[in-house]
Amino acid sequence: MSAPDPTTRPVVELTDAQWHEKLTPQEFAVLRRAGTEPPFTGEYYETETEGVYRCRACGAELFRSTEKFASHCGWPSFFDPAASEAVILRPDDSLGMTRTEVLCAGCHSHLGHLFVGEGYPTPTDQRYCINSICLQLQPADD
Repeated sequence: MSAPDPTTRPVVELTDAQWHEKLTPQEFAVLRRAGTEPPFTGEYYETETEGVYRCRACGAELFRSTEKFASHCGWPSFFDPAASEAVILRPDDSLGMTRTEVLCAGCHSHLGHLFVGEGYPTPTDQRYCINSICLQLQPADD
């Protein structure tokens, strides 16, 4: 996964006004303006429910519970996306540091950040640190 091609268009394209109608103010602030929910407050931070995590903005499948792990960082953490093409990664130099932003490939909504090499015992040595407010869990029994 690499930085998005600037000519690549998302599957779902809405105006800011349409996103405002679709999302709550808090969802809009994180998904469309790259905000962050407070740590340890998100709906899915500690959930162990099995299922698929979808983008709250467009419904695209992003992550699966089988790749979720307890990182104790304050946000849901995954060691891999559901599919490599489910997310887009791009450099983020905001806040005076270099990070890797994670975007939904379906609508280019901000999801969180990817961190590598932190020593978590995962198969990929990666932590997709994702805001709960960006996700909608579809339980496995649905």
